[in-house]
Amino acid sequence: MSETAPAPWWKRLAWFVGLWAAGVAVVGAVAYGLRLWIH
Repeated sequence: MSETAPAPWWKRLAWFVGLWAAGVAVVGAVAYGLRLWIH
């Protein structure tokens, strides 16, 4: 069974939101770590 149909829009939206949130979390963690390291 090979389904080549595109993923539902909500699943693609969930992936986009998840990756965006992960990127924001990484940037925030790095900035927080730098703040602690500099001060």
